[in-house]
Amino acid sequence: MPRKLVVANWKMHGNLNTNQHLLNGYIEKLSALTHVDVVVCVPYPYLAQAQLLLKNTNIAWGAQNLSKDTVGAFTGEVSANMLLDFGASYVIIGHSERATAYCESDENIATKFSQAKAHGLTPILCVGETLIEREAGVMEMVVAKQIDTIIHTYGASIFANTVISYEPIWAIGTGLAATGEQAQSMHKFIRNRIASFDEAAATSLKILYGGSVNPQNAVQLFVMQDINGGLIGKCSLSAHEFEAICQAANQSFS
Repeated sequence: MPRKLVVANWKMHGNLNTNQHLLNGYIEKLSALTHVDVVVCVPYPYLAQAQLLLKNTNIAWGAQNLSKDTVGAFTGEVSANMLLDFGASYVIIGHSERATAYCESDENIATKFSQAKAHGLTPILCVGETLIEREAGVMEMVVAKQIDTIIHTYGASIFANTVISYEPIWAIGTGLAATGEQAQSMHKFIRNRIASFDEAAATSLKILYGGSVNPQNAVQLFVMQDINGGLIGKCSLSAHEFEAICQAANQSFS
């Protein structure tokens, strides 16, 4: 089983003081983990702080979004090159909270994914279905459309050495997580979908689960064959809870 990847998504939380305390907690508690890779995705204003505190540690850092454009008159946007200036190596793409609030289309998200890859950033592509879509039994169709938009535009090889996070929208921040079996089924579907176009890309791809992951359910989730780690929201704001999740990922390595 490959090394797990656990990503902290702070969303719009934090300030300089609480960030320093939290990041120092990460450094103290996670330095001994040898079988899991850890990333923290912070709000844009705190990339410099993350770079200062996390350089020369085993924790990487990244951002929660990027512009689909490289440079230009795009007020309020942040480019891939700007993220690189602060040592970012990962970026979350297409999180449902953004896609819903800012009306991001699958095509727009695909362009952002391509921008990240073109600039040497590892994109973390978020996909998932609503509760209505799951109850209607069309969850695989919904997720396939999100992935296929990228494949049809840029080719399946673009998924090589990247990350997809399956985040059922009905589970994000609700405390209602998918079961290990539900998540495994979708993760396997995602990997097989990409493998049908490019088997090598599917093999190198990491697929994370996100959506109310906590120290209790992490153990059941991370032992599943196609679950390569987690994208963690609320519990990443506590060094103690985040450590417990990372420990579960570390212990599932074999």
